[in-house]
Amino acid sequence: MSSPPPRLPGRAAVAFVFVTILLDTLALGVMVPVLPKLIVEFEGGDMERAASITGLFGLAWAAMQFLASPVLGALSDRFGRRPVILLSNLGLGLDYVLMALAPNLTWLLVGRLVSGITSASASTAVAYVADVTPPEQRAAKFGLLGAAFAFGFIAGPALGGLLAGIDPRLPFWAAAALSLANAAYGLLILPESLPPERRARFTWSSAGPFGALALLRSCPALLGLAGATFLMFLAQESLPSLYVLYTIHRYGWDEAAVGLSLAAAGAGSIVVLVALTGPVVARLGERRAMAAGLVFGVAGFALFALAPTGRLFLAAIPLLSLLALTGPVLQALMSRQVGADEQGRLQGALAGLHGITGMIGPVLFTQGFALGIAPTAGLDSPGLPYGLAAALLALSLMLAWRITRVEEVRSDAEPAAPPAE
Repeated sequence: MSSPPPRLPGRAAVAFVFVTILLDTLALGVMVPVLPKLIVEFEGGDMERAASITGLFGLAWAAMQFLASPVLGALSDRFGRRPVILLSNLGLGLDYVLMALAPNLTWLLVGRLVSGITSASASTAVAYVADVTPPEQRAAKFGLLGAAFAFGFIAGPALGGLLAGIDPRLPFWAAAALSLANAAYGLLILPESLPPERRARFTWSSAGPFGALALLRSCPALLGLAGATFLMFLAQESLPSLYVLYTIHRYGWDEAAVGLSLAAAGAGSIVVLVALTGPVVARLGERRAMAAGLVFGVAGFALFALAPTGRLFLAAIPLLSLLALTGPVLQALMSRQVGADEQGRLQGALAGLHGITGMIGPVLFTQGFALGIAPTAGLDSPGLPYGLAAALLALSLMLAWRITRVEEVRSDAEPAAPPAE
């Protein structure tokens, strides 16, 4: 898929990248209500076995994200962002067609593995925005991309549930249509953001997940910021891993209460990312805005852990929503530590970190919850895992505050050295 004649990416191109992330996450979310039910059908109604297989599907998808995100990021540094984004959209759409037609569990697993690879292009989309956005405006733009992620994961399951009520395979066809339509639109509207003279050589040693993570050790500031990001990612894994079990066990909530509170949490994050990130960064500066988000996150998780009633638990949701200030700022600061020819590798490495926490977090927090409520342990502390999440964010705050001293972090992106021939 060759690139068109170079032209400056305008608002339409950046909007396309936003829509790409939104549709990717929407397409993934659409399958949330239907995929486990489909696995139950393939297993003849055996719920215990289906639950085990569903967990393995989730692990397999996260593993593909971990392996593929750095590779796609490095490929975009070498061949440009446009072909990687468009081919990933095309591949994702065709993969959803495969899953819609899957006759058995094996083919469904193949489709899930492929979707883990093709949806890993989100890191390339973020690199695209870094290419075309001045350093001082990146935090606000990354906040908008974060809002696209959040909205897709809120609206997707709701849409998938409605479509599944018509036909169990219909959500897969809807996801395919969204991805293929986006690929066709991008073919017409999306220019290349990385000119040939700013591209890097591709090597498998640096493109693999561990080679990409090695990029994070290239300077002390980048390593420290990556460490703070890892701790934040890990703390956030407590929400999808534990929220439903925790609120049902401690407060006796039903499915409707859980769903509405999750929707409120997602909506709060979207408001922060869209409406507050830019103005707060402009007023406080990146360092203080990042710290403020982490302080609110610590307070929110601490209240989650200690709240004796459901009302106090709900009061923590606005506090926790303000944690959304931190992620875009950390991304913006890290994007300044590498040259233009390494933005794809950087975003791939960050996606790799997210993949690692996605494999560690569910085990860490669910086992912490089990320990906290086990009669034999004698702790009677169901909030133990959320206390751990608050502690992880506090460590992230201390590390990020120390590493973002003015003299340690570049205030502007430095020009990248020409790629070696």
